[in-house]
Amino acid sequence: MCGALALVAAWTLAGCGDTQRHPPELVVGSHPDSVLLADIYVGALRSYGFPARNEPVPDPLAGLDSGAFTVVPGFTGQVLQVFQPGAKVRSDEQVYRAMIGVLPEGIAAGDYTTAAEDKPALAVTPATAKAWGGTELSTLPRHCAGLVIGAIRGSQTPAKVSRCQLPAAREFPDAAAMFAALRDGRITGAWTTTAAPDVPADVVVLADGKPALVQAENVVPLYRRNVLTDRQLLAINEVAGVLDTAALVDMRRQVAKGADPQSVADAWLGEHPLGR
Repeated sequence: MCGALALVAAWTLAGCGDTQRHPPELVVGSHPDSVLLADIYVGALRSYGFPARNEPVPDPLAGLDSGAFTVVPGFTGQVLQVFQPGAKVRSDEQVYRAMIGVLPEGIAAGDYTTAAEDKPALAVTPATAKAWGGTELSTLPRHCAGLVIGAIRGSQTPAKVSRCQLPAAREFPDAAAMFAALRDGRITGAWTTTAAPDVPADVVVLADGKPALVQAENVVPLYRRNVLTDRQLLAINEVAGVLDTAALVDMRRQVAKGADPQSVADAWLGEHPLGR
């Protein structure tokens, strides 16, 4: 009997040791539009020695809530609007704090990337920027009357900028068609985003200064509370210290040209090693 108990104990200890040597694979869920971001967090976890993979699904937040995923990347403003539609806060810190306050029980947020954002941005022609007297979004309300605004079909764009209630956007099938209309004078401004990879060099993207007029959209990792180890949490949080908007634009351009997202993410992480 004692021998049998000893054998069971030995198997149990061996099993525990194996789990410690071979941690379970972490699944990072992503929306089809956020595959690159998910691959960045997958690469970050792998760089710390943790097995991880990306799984794109239509609703990654639902998978995170159910426990199917351990980590899901997103943008602060979008996540806030999911759980508190109509929230009015705009600055990056305000949006992040408000988002944390409305996350479901069991879901937490890691560090957001203060230097990496992808929020709506209005592009105009150089002639319009000159006529408006500047390249700041704050110039728009003074020219609210008669605006014709374009947007890519299906995109979410602001309905109001400061005191200027915008007309319904004229929709275009893609960025090329929208920017062609901007150049031709068929629209006054075109909604793009700060990390869009397809903004032509001959337009002016109006900068959103302080106080912000458009709600912040900073990259943020959401994760299952009490599931990640301290080192796993450190791995995903370190991304916030190195990722910026310019890098996100560059990686998106590579993917748009046909590059594999995970290879692009791994190459960027190779140039910005974590844990150093």
